[in-house]
Amino acid sequence: MSERTAPFEEKMKKTIANLDSEYMTIRAGRANPHVLDKITVDYYGTPTPINQVGNVSVPEARLIQIQPWDGSMLKAIEKAINQSELGIHPNNDGKVIRLVFPELTEERRVALTKDVKKKAEDAKVAIRNIRRDAIDSFKKAEKAKEITEDDRASLEEEIQKMTEKFGAEIDKKSEAKSKDIMSV
Repeated sequence: MSERTAPFEEKMKKTIANLDSEYMTIRAGRANPHVLDKITVDYYGTPTPINQVGNVSVPEARLIQIQPWDGSMLKAIEKAINQSELGIHPNNDGKVIRLVFPELTEERRVALTKDVKKKAEDAKVAIRNIRRDAIDSFKKAEKAKEITEDDRASLEEEIQKMTEKFGAEIDKKSEAKSKDIMSV
């Protein structure tokens, strides 16, 4: 990898990391505490992630339990979960909040796999945009006589191989997540 392609490879890696974090928030029938990552609760005037106001645990395969450190936060956490797009109603017993994840219906699984494929396609588009930006920068460098035509051609070839590598990685992740969702 050359110093000219390094920043573009870094951007591509960030795209993959972003896709991973997106996939973590998609629930696949099992309780995964990461589904709460994007939900914030009003903690003394500051929007704060749920995992920073209480203990989040998974005592059973389809159950998430949230035990706030401050008992007065129960209602706020319950409200935040109800307002989120999680689609699960919290059970509040006055001490802890429980989220029971129902089995996913076939229809819901199919919808989730479509979502997974869309996120994968968005990531691929981002990778291709990074490739385009890289090629544009190589052409500008050639025009400014910073690199030769041969250098530009080899840099473009290097960035193309990188694009294909990351594209294949996205396909693998998408396939694995879809398989995870469809397995009952």
